[in-house]
Amino acid sequence: MFILERLKKKEIIYLFIALFLLLLYVSPLYILKEDAHIRVHDNLDSNIAWYKVLAESGEINGEVDATVPQIINGLPRDAYGTEWSGIVWLHALFPSMTAYALSQTITRVVAFFGMYLLLRKHFICDEKAYLIRIGVSLAFALTPFWPSGMLSTLGYPLALWAFLNIRKRDFSWKEWITLALLPLYSSFVLGFFFFLAAVACLWLYDVIVKRDWNLPFLGSIAFMTGIFLLVEYRLVYSMINSQETMHRVEFVSSRHEFWHSIRLSLKNFVLGHNHVMTVHTFIILPILLLVFAIVLWRRNKTQLEKVFLFLFVFNYALSLWYAFWFNKIWTVPKEKFDFLAAFNFARFHFLRPLVIYLSFAIACYLLWQMGKKWKIFVSAALAAQLMVLVPFNEEYTYGVHYHAPTFREFYAVEQFNEIKEYIGLPQDAYRVASIGLHPAISQYNGFYTLDTYNNLYPLSYKYQFRKIIAKELEKNGRLKRYFDEWGSRCYVFVDELGKRYNFKKNSNKKIKHLELNTSVFKEMGGRYIFSSVPILNAERNQLEFVKKFDHEDSAWSIYLYEAK
Repeated sequence: MFILERLKKKEIIYLFIALFLLLLYVSPLYILKEDAHIRVHDNLDSNIAWYKVLAESGEINGEVDATVPQIINGLPRDAYGTEWSGIVWLHALFPSMTAYALSQTITRVVAFFGMYLLLRKHFICDEKAYLIRIGVSLAFALTPFWPSGMLSTLGYPLALWAFLNIRKRDFSWKEWITLALLPLYSSFVLGFFFFLAAVACLWLYDVIVKRDWNLPFLGSIAFMTGIFLLVEYRLVYSMINSQETMHRVEFVSSRHEFWHSIRLSLKNFVLGHNHVMTVHTFIILPILLLVFAIVLWRRNKTQLEKVFLFLFVFNYALSLWYAFWFNKIWTVPKEKFDFLAAFNFARFHFLRPLVIYLSFAIACYLLWQMGKKWKIFVSAALAAQLMVLVPFNEEYTYGVHYHAPTFREFYAVEQFNEIKEYIGLPQDAYRVASIGLHPAISQYNGFYTLDTYNNLYPLSYKYQFRKIIAKELEKNGRLKRYFDEWGSRCYVFVDELGKRYNFKKNSNKKIKHLELNTSVFKEMGGRYIFSSVPILNAERNQLEFVKKFDHEDSAWSIYLYEAK
């Protein structure tokens, strides 16, 4: 009894150490503030600007048919998601960088405790194996998740803890509160749709194999789904009562041959995916393969070993599904049914962070049971995985490795204030577009833009905007396919720049052969072009160079052109 009590105290100590390390991991965001380096792709170039635009538009609680006039002459309010999302209110109540830091902290802390609870209650129940529980939970919480996803994937362990408790009929009000609150800080379409589908399959398994209808378990799935549908009421309304066709219906994604898909599945299985990075290749994957080989040849497998084998196979099945979603076999169905083209069902692979780290915990425990030397090996593996994750801290990844701009340098608020003051007109009196620069920067600084990066906007606007860049798209087949078959980046694409939107002020790049339809640009309200590189043939495009703007706190040189 004394030993057990001592181990419990040790576990509490290690929990506090892990929590300290977790807070240390996010500390650069609080210490450096706007001088911190954070992810650009699908973050600075989009979501953070979206939240600021929405907060300043006065349309956070707008009607379902409201528009945000600052973007593309009236972007549907629904493109910015629900006002019941916690991250929207963080950005409404705090400066953007503070909101970002708080969101990172909330997500990682919940991810840590969610995985810990799941392992302790259902998978690694051995009191002595506390280092495995804590080490794997900390590693899971340090994974470089997509920031605006919030708990859309990192909340899975906590949700699974609640569902498995209810499945075992061992639950209280805590499980139901958990299922009710998670939808307020996660996304249904970017995560929990796929998780709930998997949990529903688990309930169906119980019905078919165990003949157990388990109504509380079924009710819990329906309960959380219902909460999500209430939270995402804008999405539900737009699906039922949409009066306008959105650009997503023209997505073309199925073009791979069979062997291309096989290679992609192996790549995903080994390396993972940008939006749900697991950093499992060097430490976790070899251990999973080792334990898979050991367990596979055992005759009398324990229940935990059977769970491990299932998770291992399921892990690759998710990668296989992801890869084949882009295979040509889906071409005809996607052409006939718009929802198959518009909704990315490949995202079932978003389950992989949960599956991989749960498998890692079980694998470590199975090795840990094999003797003293294996206990040392497991401790070393846990430490190694944590060390592998350290360089994936945003400050190191984007500051040291990628040399990306800081938050302050990216949005260049003072520089764009100078531009605004130089123009001297109310910002809603004219429209702008950017070249070699993300339009999110202009949007963040209050400018009304004809270009944008959004997941949802009218198809008719895409056709109208395309006329401005038609000649440039014809020069570059890659850009043409990118815009026509996807188009969420409704940018002023230039053949000479390609798919680059980050030409810093130390760039020597110049545009020599630009061909824009400036007449259409002006018809849509466009008056100014912000370019990060000089346009040498501006006059041939009826553009007049006005002034170059530089600022010490900006990553860009901005060449201001006016349409004449």
